[in-house]
Amino acid sequence: QVRLVESGGGLVQPGGALRLSCAASGIIFSIYVMDWYRQAPGKERELVAAITRGGSASYADSVKGRFTISRDNAKNTVYLQMNSLQPEDTAVYYCHTPLGNYWGRGTQVTVSS
Repeated sequence: QVRLVESGGGLVQPGGALRLSCAASGIIFSIYVMDWYRQAPGKERELVAAITRGGSASYADSVKGRFTISRDNAKNTVYLQMNSLQPEDTAVYYCHTPLGNYWGRGTQVTVSS
């Protein structure tokens, strides 16, 4: 059974930082591309960042230079370090892998003063 479990969301002030984690089980994590998506109220889900099994990363233009995706294959975990957060980053953040199209349940990130 495949499980992706996100953690690390919360309420942060503009300019603040959060680190999201996604723990995976039930898959051979090291061979999977891993993604982070987000969905804001009233908007479609969008791809935020992706990382290949070799560690190559790609980002949406809206988060380049502020967010960093990384992975620890020994811990079966992918991370999203989010810096300089802005109110428009408020969304539910989801962990995903395109191989098998598995999704986590999401973690809420709210950026507000």
